[in-house]
Amino acid sequence: FLNSLYHDDSTISFDNFFHQTGQGKSSDAEVLAENSLFGLPEGSAFHTLGSDNTFHAAPKILGEEKGYTTAAFHGNTGTFWNRTGTYKNLGYDYFFDSQYYDMGEGRTLDYGLKDKLFFHDSVEYIEQLPQPFYSKFLTLTNHFPYPLEEENASIPKANTQDDTVNSYFQTMRYTDEAFEEFFTWLKDSGLYDNSIIVIFGDHYGNSNMRNPYLAPLLGYDADEWGDFENVQMQRVPLMFHIPGYSDGEIKETYGGQVDLIPTLLHLLGVETDSYLFMGQDLLSEENEELVPFRNGNVLTPNYHFIGSHIYDAETGEILDDTLSEEEITELKERADHGRERLTNSDKLLSLDLLRFYQPKALESWEPNTYQYQDQMSDLKNNPKSDTSLISQHDGESTADLYETNAPELDENQEDDMIDPSDDEENLDEENNSDNVENNQEVDRDQNSDTNK
Repeated sequence: FLNSLYHDDSTISFDNFFHQTGQGKSSDAEVLAENSLFGLPEGSAFHTLGSDNTFHAAPKILGEEKGYTTAAFHGNTGTFWNRTGTYKNLGYDYFFDSQYYDMGEGRTLDYGLKDKLFFHDSVEYIEQLPQPFYSKFLTLTNHFPYPLEEENASIPKANTQDDTVNSYFQTMRYTDEAFEEFFTWLKDSGLYDNSIIVIFGDHYGNSNMRNPYLAPLLGYDADEWGDFENVQMQRVPLMFHIPGYSDGEIKETYGGQVDLIPTLLHLLGVETDSYLFMGQDLLSEENEELVPFRNGNVLTPNYHFIGSHIYDAETGEILDDTLSEEEITELKERADHGRERLTNSDKLLSLDLLRFYQPKALESWEPNTYQYQDQMSDLKNNPKSDTSLISQHDGESTADLYETNAPELDENQEDDMIDPSDDEENLDEENNSDNVENNQEVDRDQNSDTNK
C-alpha cells in the first residue's frame, strides 16, 4: 500500500530524503520534523530541555496562525523521551498516550500497542477533535527487534543469516496493512478529501552492523559494503499525500527531516520568514540541497562528505586524489556551510535562545499547562466541538466504519473509550528504550482549497 501511495498522482514523494537523528532517535526526529532544529550532540533534547525550553513548533504555529486543534497519538507511556513534558511546550492541545488505550494481554509488542489496534482505537478520539486539526501518530510495530506473532504475519520472513533483518520485512508489511486500513477509514469517514497526510520514517531501521546481511537482498556484495553504502541506508521515506492534487511526482531533491516543517507550512499557506528554521522548503527552487548529519557527515546531490573523504554521490568513488586543491577547498567550504546549521541549532537549543524572540503570530501564546488528563470531557466541552467529525455525523460514532483484520479484535467485542481520569492504574511506568518507527501527520482544514 505504501509503495502504491509513494507512486500515486496525488503524492509528492522524495527519494533522497534522509533521517538526521542522533542519540535522541525518535525524539530527535520530532525536534527535526516539527521545529526544524537538530537534536543535541549528545542525549535527547526532549529529555534534557523539553520541559523548560521555548519552541516555535508546528502545532504551536498552526494553532496560533490557522486556528488548528492539535493532538498527538502514541501507543505507549507519555514518559517515553519526556513527551508529556515536551508536548506542552510544543503547543499540543491533546496527547493520547497509553493511558487512553487498552494495553491488555496480546495487544502489545516490545514497544507498545500494535499498529492495527493503535489506528483502530484512535478513531474514537480523532472524531472528537474540533476541525481543522493537526495530528501526529507515532507507530511502533515496525521497530527493532521486530517481533511479530505468527497470527499477525501475512508474509514469510526473509532468508538471510540475521534474524533481525529477516523479521523486519514481516513487521513492515504489518505496518503497511495498518496504514491501508487507516486510509480506508479516512475516506469512509469523510476526513480524507480535506486532509494532507504526511508519512515519514523517523530513523534507520537496522544498525550499520546488520547492513552486510541485508546487502544481497539489495543486489550488493556484502564484502564490498562500506561507509558509503551505510550512508545510503540512512534514507527514509517522505510522502505528502494530497487528495485532489493530480501532479504528484517523485522528487530527487536532497533533503532531510529538518526540511519537513518549512515544506508543510508552505503547502498550508503559512509564511515562515519570521521563524528561525534550520531547514528549507524542499519544493523551493532556492533549496540548497545540503543534508548535514548529526555526526558531521554532509550530503549533496553530487558529493558526499563522509568522515575525512569526499565521495562521488553517484558511483561511491573516493575523489580525494582526483580533485584539485582548489576544488577540495571549495567543496569543503560547502560542507562547512551545512555543518553551520548544526552549530546554530545547538546554540538555539542549549541556550534556549528562542525565549528572547517571539514572532508576531506567537506573541500571545502562553505555555500549555494542561496535564493531558480528562481529555474526553475537555473535548466534549470544547467551544468548537460542533466542528468535530462526530458532530458532522449527528453524534453517531464513525468507529463502526473502521475495518481491520487484526485478530485481537473479536467481531462482537465492544471497544470503549478509555479515560485515565476514571482509572489511575492505567498509568504506565517509564521505559528507557526508543520506541517509534514511523510518524504520520494528518492535517485537516475545512477549506480544502486553502489547505492544499
